[in-house]
Amino acid sequence: MVIETERLLLRPFLEGDAADVFEYLKEPMVNCFACMKLGSLEEARAEMKNRIGETEYYFAIVLKETGKVIGEIDAYPEHAEPHDQEEDSPLDTFSPCWMLNKTYHGEGYAYEAAHAFFDYLFREKGARRIYAYTEDYNISSQRLCEKLGMRREGLFMEFVSFVNNPDGTPRYENTYQYAILKKEWH
Repeated sequence: MVIETERLLLRPFLEGDAADVFEYLKEPMVNCFACMKLGSLEEARAEMKNRIGETEYYFAIVLKETGKVIGEIDAYPEHAEPHDQEEDSPLDTFSPCWMLNKTYHGEGYAYEAAHAFFDYLFREKGARRIYAYTEDYNISSQRLCEKLGMRREGLFMEFVSFVNNPDGTPRYENTYQYAILKKEWH
């Protein structure tokens, strides 16, 4: 599956994407991606081999003009309610994650990729609701959510910890939740 926009391709990852992915995952910009940090190009190559089979919900964000991978976006279908795991319960809720190489911030690429991905989820994958979490200090991600038409639903204080403080105790993040329904998508 490939999603095309004016300047971008959203496509499955390839083994040859390792160097581009390592460029932005050697030092993830926000703590929620700390677990994805790659320590070497060899680790990036191994990670690309793991990602090759992901063709429906996990995409590289690629510049059409050059073929450079500048980020990634993914979301997997979930039950509307976490406790509702019955077989016939619809998997119509998605929580996307997006990450962009900081060199390409401020160019509208994140919006272009996320807008196309949301459209894909609503039109092709049966999404009823899309929600996103963003740290209270990640203003650019909050602005992106708002530009996508998402509403801020709440602020969870000390919601989750991804990293530790220097003394080894968990550093808890204050986290906003944003969401949009299919009927609100324009």
